[in-house]
Amino acid sequence: MVDYHAANNQSSVGGPQTYMEQENDWDRDLLLDPAWEKQQRKTFTAWCNSHLRKAGTQIENIEEDFRDGLKLMLLLEVISGERLPKPERGKMRVHKINNVNKALDFIASKGVKLVSIGAEETSAKEGLLLWCQRKTAPYKNVNVQNFHISWKDGLAFNALIHRHRPDLIDYDSLRKDDPVTNLNNAFEVAEKHLDIPKMLDAEDIVNTARPDEKAIMTYVSSFYHAFSGAQKAETAANRICKVLAVNQENEQMMEDYEKLASDLLEWIRRTIPWLENRTQEKTVNDMQVKQEDFRDYRCVHKPPKVQEKCQLEISFNTLQTKLRLSNRPAFMPSEGRMVSDINKAWHNLEGAEKGYEEWILSEIRRLERLEHLAVKFHQKCAIHESWTDGKEAMLTQKDYETCTLSEVKALLRKHEAFESDLAAHQDRVEQIAAIAQELNELDYYDAASVNARCQKICDQWDVLGELTHKRKESLERTEKQLESIDELYLEYAKRAAPFNNWMEGAMEDLQDMFIVHNIEEIQGLITAHEQFKSTLPEANKEREAIQSIQSEVQKIAQSNGIKLSGGNPYTSITPESINSKWEQAMAMVPLRDNALQEELNKQNSNDTLRATFATQANAVGAYIQAKMEEIGRISIEMNGTLEDQLTNLKEYQKSIMSYTPEINKLEGYHQHIQEALIFDNQYTSYTMEHLRVGWEQLLTTIARTINEVENQILTRDAKGISQEQLYEYRASFNHFDKKRSGQMVSDDFRALLISTGNSLGEAEFNRIMGIVDPNGSGAVTFQAFIDFMSTETTDRDTADQVIASFKILAADKNYITADELRRELPPDQAEYCIARMAPYTGPDAVPGALDYMSFSTALYGESDL
Repeated sequence: MVDYHAANNQSSVGGPQTYMEQENDWDRDLLLDPAWEKQQRKTFTAWCNSHLRKAGTQIENIEEDFRDGLKLMLLLEVISGERLPKPERGKMRVHKINNVNKALDFIASKGVKLVSIGAEETSAKEGLLLWCQRKTAPYKNVNVQNFHISWKDGLAFNALIHRHRPDLIDYDSLRKDDPVTNLNNAFEVAEKHLDIPKMLDAEDIVNTARPDEKAIMTYVSSFYHAFSGAQKAETAANRICKVLAVNQENEQMMEDYEKLASDLLEWIRRTIPWLENRTQEKTVNDMQVKQEDFRDYRCVHKPPKVQEKCQLEISFNTLQTKLRLSNRPAFMPSEGRMVSDINKAWHNLEGAEKGYEEWILSEIRRLERLEHLAVKFHQKCAIHESWTDGKEAMLTQKDYETCTLSEVKALLRKHEAFESDLAAHQDRVEQIAAIAQELNELDYYDAASVNARCQKICDQWDVLGELTHKRKESLERTEKQLESIDELYLEYAKRAAPFNNWMEGAMEDLQDMFIVHNIEEIQGLITAHEQFKSTLPEANKEREAIQSIQSEVQKIAQSNGIKLSGGNPYTSITPESINSKWEQAMAMVPLRDNALQEELNKQNSNDTLRATFATQANAVGAYIQAKMEEIGRISIEMNGTLEDQLTNLKEYQKSIMSYTPEINKLEGYHQHIQEALIFDNQYTSYTMEHLRVGWEQLLTTIARTINEVENQILTRDAKGISQEQLYEYRASFNHFDKKRSGQMVSDDFRALLISTGNSLGEAEFNRIMGIVDPNGSGAVTFQAFIDFMSTETTDRDTADQVIASFKILAADKNYITADELRRELPPDQAEYCIARMAPYTGPDAVPGALDYMSFSTALYGESDL
């Protein structure tokens, strides 16, 4: 028996499906069933008539009407479209047998087997079943798994018609529990609108436990041939869907890149002015608040942006790879959003960071110096003002006019002692002026009050000098009338005043604040203090000598009956005040010892912090350097499949990320260093900034290497490159990559191309360089090399292919309508085309006509699509 299988050879079907049943054995009982035989006769008769009526005839009884072979030969001519040998018109049995043999010989010449079920027939059956499954997949209550039970409820027949002609079937109105109505509806619609003869009765299918498979297959094959014209449209729609899906994905990646780039650049734009702000603060505490804000920026706000920058580069590289693989033009970001622009902005950001951190540290040092100078200034001013208190009144009094000679001499000696004291205080006034000048030079915030106080002291000092000069002249005029003076008082005054001034200076030094930054500086202060203590015995002898002068005065007065009225006329410094100041000074010595020892302990602790940080920094620095060299070797000397390389690289990345606690530990040490205001470290050449940059570069390099392998996988899968080809490409590239840097200069690349069998002229080489190095950097990466090699050896979608696909959907018209797009394409891609296609303006245009040719060309050229 000849059936539809010969015609089904047009369908392109893959290997056998695992879910399909293999039914190679005939059911002998079924063959003997009269009902089954009747159904087979009816089905085959209808199938034969569906072809014979094209020749204007039909059959009623298979055995009788095919007996003479005439209609059998006519049937074969209609099916094959070929002419058979001329039949014999005689009525004898031999004529009939000859005609039947001619028909059988023709069938045999076409390779059709008339017995059993061969592999070709099984393949055709599986192909027809797969076609039915694809067409009915979207419909509820339809699950085609065979050619008997799956068709019993009639829904599968209705689904096939509705899939191709939805205007003929109201599928949602059908009920699974009414199979007779469903089958009759499908058979009547097929006969009336699709020219498919009714080969089976609904009752024959419903009233049997297992409908006949051959009958169902014969009937379904009629539907397949009726709808075979739609197969071309489906293929064309699939090609367009694929192209549009690639284009939509690329556009989304472009939008994502633009947004991520804009956000990152905006963050940099907002952050740099903050880092460039040099608004000065008044106190160290205020600057330390800024330092803490900067540390928070470094540890909290910046790391996510580092990841965003890395992801941006990865997205850009992946997008460019996908565009090359899909034969699209390279992506050019908006002006100012190129990767190079982002790197430039990032470089400016890091420069601003470095400048801001250096400024904060210098400001802290400046403010510390200012606070120290301000305290020192006000201490010296207070001492000086205390000393000058009442001096103007003393210098302007006229007491010498009523004094005796001895009293005048005493006043003169006292004045000489005052001049000595005044000269001794000149140094303090100069120190006050020098400190005030330094505060002004360092831009002290309260410089106005400092200047006012300094000016008041200087003005008063000038007045004291003038008054002192005038009083001396008055006393010298009076001295001529007065001749004697107590030399011992004078000697006491002259020795007591410098000693008293020395003690005041010593107490001032003992109370002086100090700021040191290392052990050497504090040891220098300790040495100076020890030298000061070594002078104390001599100073004590001087104190005892001064006290002995006063004792001698008392002794002379007692021995000569002199009554001393008041104190020493030459000085206000009493032995009691000298002893009191001496005791105060001696009490300050151990306090100074303790303060210096505490600072020494602090500096020892700081030195320990330096050593701890240096040990960790040296280890981290060496680790980063080693890993950078190692990833460099890995990126060049990769072995195994790309998937193995990708897995190994990701494991390698995990091992690198496991080192993060060591980085965090170093950040902790660095925070202790900064909190301790340590600004130098002789134990290491590494800075925290240097190591941060190195760590970020290491993470970025690993991520970039992983991305390169992923892009190679994309290229291999898209272009069909074998693993052996990739090995060969890598070996050739590494051979000519003399510097082992992962890229090569144009001369080395030319040699590489020649080694692959390319005969290059200058124009051809320039063309290739324009492909592999579009930015004109003068270097060619391995990724660019394999992209070029795969592009040159692999077929790609073209604009002409897409135009041809649209032409099929448009039924050979030069335009296409929105309804045709919505019918043939998925909804989202149909609307995508409708929104972007320009109106068709050709002479054969109709209302709503769309220009699919310009749209297809734009997909492969420079366009806003």
